[in-house]
Amino acid sequence: MSASESLLCDLIITGRRGWVLNYIFTGKVQGTFNPSSFWGILVIHLLALMAPFTFTWAGVFAFMLMVFITAPLGTTMGFHRLLAHGSFETSKPLRYFLTFCGCLALQDGPIQWVATHRLHHKETEQTNDPHSPAQSFLWAHLVWNFYKHPLLKDLESLRQYAPELCRDPVFHFFNRYYAVIYAILAVLVLGGGSLFGGWKLGLSLFVWGFALRTVYTWHTTWLVNSVCHLWGYQTYQVPNNSRNNWWVALLTFGEGWHNNHHAQPRSARMGLVWYELDMTYWLINLLHHLGLVKKVMSPHLSVFKSGST
Repeated sequence: MSASESLLCDLIITGRRGWVLNYIFTGKVQGTFNPSSFWGILVIHLLALMAPFTFTWAGVFAFMLMVFITAPLGTTMGFHRLLAHGSFETSKPLRYFLTFCGCLALQDGPIQWVATHRLHHKETEQTNDPHSPAQSFLWAHLVWNFYKHPLLKDLESLRQYAPELCRDPVFHFFNRYYAVIYAILAVLVLGGGSLFGGWKLGLSLFVWGFALRTVYTWHTTWLVNSVCHLWGYQTYQVPNNSRNNWWVALLTFGEGWHNNHHAQPRSARMGLVWYELDMTYWLINLLHHLGLVKKVMSPHLSVFKSGST
């Protein structure tokens, strides 16, 4: 039985008190506290609380547009399936554009993000997993962001997990200045909206297009780390408790088919049957037909048919 499965047993046996102990409170933390990450996440959550008071339809449009740019294009297609797993190949300009989109998600720079994800696959639900739910639900979902992992604390350690990215100066630039890029664009949107439509429009575009959208894409991404290692169904027998979760998949444009992903991490396609909707793969397939990406990795049929539910 895996550590996360043990937590599920504790939930059943100990009831409400066990849920609180195992899923809310965290045990021994991993790494050193990162105050800039803590305060950044806190401030953006506080700014997102302004959304009901700054509503405009332009703000809603900015929210949806920025979700599309940062989630399926940036983190899911760019950081995850392209950079972390090499699920397809593309030209350098498109590769850098997708990386730029990922930086706007404010989920670390590309080298840090990729190294963290590769370490997660290497040490899934073990001691060195950066966001293992075996620690607690809250740790896997949020608290791990407040700490610098001891195996990912500097560029030399990141080089062990993302050596090809570390050799590219463009990725070094993105990794170092991703937060600056985010801040500059946010200020431009705030200023541009204020200039052309008044301060109320500028504030609405800023709050909805950046603060609220960032909080939304943070938490939907983190659901994969937490929920998709605890609740859902398993198509494949893998050495961890990864799960396929339909509602997380809808919120994350296909990332919720996490058991499929752990079984075949290099596959560009995570939804493997008709009801497992994978919108990011649809985008990759579209770009493939347009000649913009190539060598799209497909799931192996032998593995596809070997799992158990």
